[in-house]
Amino acid sequence: MNKQQVDLILTGRTLVTMDTRQPLIAAGGIATIGDTIVAVGTAEDLLARYQAAMVLNEPHGLIMPGLVNVHTHAAMALFRGLADDLPLMQWLQEYIFPVEAILTGELVYQGTLLSLCEMIRSGTTSFCDMYLFADDVARAAVLSGMRAWIGEVLYDFPSPNYGALENGFAYTQDLLARYREHPLITITLDPHAVYTCSPGLLTRLGTMARDEGALYIIHLSENEEEVRTCQERYGCSPVEHLESLELLGPQVVADHCTVLTEAEIALLAERQVKVAHCPESNLKLASGIAPIVQMLQAGITVGIGTDGSASNNDVDMFGEMNTAAKIHKLSHMDPTVMNAATCLHAATLGGAAVLGAEKLIGSLEPGKKADCIVLDLDQPHLTPMYHPVSHLVYAARGGDVLHSLINGRLVMRDRQILTLDEAGILARITGIADGLARFRNGC
Repeated sequence: MNKQQVDLILTGRTLVTMDTRQPLIAAGGIATIGDTIVAVGTAEDLLARYQAAMVLNEPHGLIMPGLVNVHTHAAMALFRGLADDLPLMQWLQEYIFPVEAILTGELVYQGTLLSLCEMIRSGTTSFCDMYLFADDVARAAVLSGMRAWIGEVLYDFPSPNYGALENGFAYTQDLLARYREHPLITITLDPHAVYTCSPGLLTRLGTMARDEGALYIIHLSENEEEVRTCQERYGCSPVEHLESLELLGPQVVADHCTVLTEAEIALLAERQVKVAHCPESNLKLASGIAPIVQMLQAGITVGIGTDGSASNNDVDMFGEMNTAAKIHKLSHMDPTVMNAATCLHAATLGGAAVLGAEKLIGSLEPGKKADCIVLDLDQPHLTPMYHPVSHLVYAARGGDVLHSLINGRLVMRDRQILTLDEAGILARITGIADGLARFRNGC
């Protein structure tokens, strides 16, 4: 029998597909051609059917979809540990906004590269970023080979990137045009929050999002102070404010959502708004615990994000899954809620659905893009393994990831990143940090 030619056959001890039709395959793997998965099955079957240019077998490996981080500020890795143990608004206004005022495109580029190294090493293959100098974020993402949704944050006051707000709209239009056909980069429209954006700004970006078919990404109801400010200013909550502006809809990704009423949860579900859950950042800033269990019960699509490393202080999605599972069990005093399968879904296929990409990524199925990672199971903290999904949420760590495949391209092998000069990036960041520390001490 003539075997079909493929580019790669990747096999391991266990395959976790996230495909409900065949979720776990012992001694399983995938076959790829270009950027696409063409077959999923046992290693024996794949090797019998296909002739591969490259075969990568990990006898102790667990193969799974790459993790999808639905909310990051990647370049904020530059500020990791710069200001800790502070409330959100004080942290933002007294520490983060002042240092962001001196940012340049090159600083954002270098900080993003640092964060991408960390993401790749800890199993993330796709991320959604809202920050400043978005073109430089995209430039770093393209170099890394990661899949990314990227937007420039707009707000009422002048930006260190584009200056006056009107320039921000032009900058965003340019981004949309430049990356419209890119295979890995998707541009989003990103008002910062209701307390930093006028109704006119929010509405204008909403119109652009509908016209462009783009995601509309916004920090929403992140803490009690935000809700109080909105009520004082507009006589309603942030969710109600967006509803009054006719902005809530399937294209909206609402980040955080820690302070919601039952009626608001029902409204978000009715409007098909997607939610990015960032448990560790919310805990560290004491913003609250988002009512994720109730959101899921209402049918809201939920993904998991890390937020930026200035408020987390890492971008390890395995740690984020672990935290998400545990805090909701405690807040509900019910060990059955946010079980391992629910958390893993939110970090893979659920995250893909938040970004409108569930037909492309999030599970390992023929026809989908070849975005996957391989974990090393031959370790004490992963032995024995009775239930792979449970282990991935409660025992696995970002440091267990051996290989990363994104869009059919091997981006990391044996924990060596193949697309980025990690040593050079770390050396440059050390120099940048010295300058930021001097600025911080002078504030």
